[in-house]
Amino acid sequence: MTDIIPQRIVAIVGRPNVGKSALFNRLAKRRLSIVHEESGVTRDRVACEVQWDGEHFELIDTGGIHLMDGATATDRIHAGIHDQVDTAVEDAAVLLLVVDIEAGLLPLDQEVARQLRESGRPVLIAANKADHPGRDDRSMEFDPLGFPVFPVSALHDRGMEALMTEVIDLLPPATPAEKIDALKVAVVGRPNVGKSSFINRLLRHDRVIVSPQPGTTRDSIEIPFTLGKGPQARRYRLIDTAGMRRKGKVHDPVERFSLMRAEKSIQHADVVVHMLDAEQGPTAQDKTIASMILARHKGAVLMINKWDLAKDATQRQYTKALRHALPFLDFVPIIYVSAHSGLNIRKSIETIDYVASQIRIECTTGLLNRVLRDAFNRTQPHAVAGRRLKLYYATQTGIQPVRIRLFVNHPRHVSRNYEAYLMKSLRAAFGLEGAPLVLQYRAHR
Repeated sequence: MTDIIPQRIVAIVGRPNVGKSALFNRLAKRRLSIVHEESGVTRDRVACEVQWDGEHFELIDTGGIHLMDGATATDRIHAGIHDQVDTAVEDAAVLLLVVDIEAGLLPLDQEVARQLRESGRPVLIAANKADHPGRDDRSMEFDPLGFPVFPVSALHDRGMEALMTEVIDLLPPATPAEKIDALKVAVVGRPNVGKSSFINRLLRHDRVIVSPQPGTTRDSIEIPFTLGKGPQARRYRLIDTAGMRRKGKVHDPVERFSLMRAEKSIQHADVVVHMLDAEQGPTAQDKTIASMILARHKGAVLMINKWDLAKDATQRQYTKALRHALPFLDFVPIIYVSAHSGLNIRKSIETIDYVASQIRIECTTGLLNRVLRDAFNRTQPHAVAGRRLKLYYATQTGIQPVRIRLFVNHPRHVSRNYEAYLMKSLRAAFGLEGAPLVLQYRAHR
């Protein structure tokens, strides 16, 4: 996919509950922002690249502006929402002010329009919920705001063509950049382990809202990130996810949607960073999250955050205890960081890069067969029904995950313990740290 210069950005803004996220999803042609009747569901900026009639640009959804002029936010989450909106407005080339055609022009709409007017950016008004032509005339109520008004319906896909034709005309020319696939890195974990703080520390600015209140992050936020310049630049797409609680404890529909998005982020990632709280250690829910990562065959990194607060153990002692608690992750590298102090933040990227290289390893066929034959010769599998498993040949059939196909005499005779032994032998020979390994068995004929 061709990268687009940052100036080709369209930001969706407005007061709460006017349908900003519904419009975002309609233009993105997929459900990225959580849509719910509850006010204030969107908090962080949610961004994605959009193509419309062959034109590419970045689309940003923002949280609802709910303060009148001179008012101040009463908590960190509301203050963070307004900071996120201000940043989106500052970065954007075109602003889409979304209003509710059913509710009509409200004082808060006028206040938002005033703030946008001060930005100096082109502003278009999307008069949402014009679900049928009979409502289109009501859009004239917003003419006093002084911006072009377009009656639209995000729910029924009405009026989008006229609106987007004007948006495209206002965007600066696109400058194609070198095509480089970004590494998709999802950061997952229980609530309040420091996922958003880690990403903000990595980016060196407050890209996502951080609050002591659990559940602050709701959407899965994708953030482009580049290290270096020119041909040597490394490109990433960081994915901040909502805290994952046990499904039995999730009753709120918004949190349920957030959990689904986090699970989907794991599915789409190349490498998953599983973050734990150093003071709390691994919990039953951490085992569930880890199992989810393994089941989807994703590259994995165990990140122990808040290490500056852990006073009772050394890293060696902690690692030993962690390996004992999570024995099925014995091949996953562990890194100790502090999002607060910056400890090992740079090293964490190096660890992620290393795992990314491991999930793409291609094993030479000759060495692969030699390693497996040596493993069979060292430890013979137990006979089943009087028959012993024999290996004839092996070959690698894929990467991400690394897939090895083994041609044997009786595929059903492979026990789980013996497969674990073969995997351990392969990892000892090829590394594969943090990389999922899938063995497939075929009958040799």
